[in-house]
Amino acid sequence: MVQLIIGKKGKGKTKHLLDKANTEVQNVSGNIVYLDKSAKHMYELNNKIRLIDVSDYMITSSDEFVGFICGIISQDHDLQQMYFDSFLKIACKEDGDVEAIINKLENVGEKFGVSFVISISLDETELTDSLKDKVIVSL
Repeated sequence: MVQLIIGKKGKGKTKHLLDKANTEVQNVSGNIVYLDKSAKHMYELNNKIRLIDVSDYMITSSDEFVGFICGIISQDHDLQQMYFDSFLKIACKEDGDVEAIINKLENVGEKFGVSFVISISLDETELTDSLKDKVIVSL
């Protein structure tokens, strides 16, 4: 399952994402991973949530990003949820064309039982109709 938190830059998407992750850690039996472009929010996350600074891993394309996600999933069989902040940057999709990668993530999530919550700096009008159904917060 893929859920989207969308809105233009500076609208407060990260706060919603952090709050959701910190709330969900109390409700899930598996592990949670939070991916971001830096370690800036390390102290805002519950210590049971693993923060990964994607900039440390030299990812240069969206295909490499999906491979990176599959690698994380393969090494943690208890992984239940993943949160992605600054998605356009960490997934190398700064052009805003995110439908293909979100569909790949949806397939990965279904296959391995992992749900994704993604923060994207796009307006709802910039999304295709198939992605609008995945929006949980629009700012």
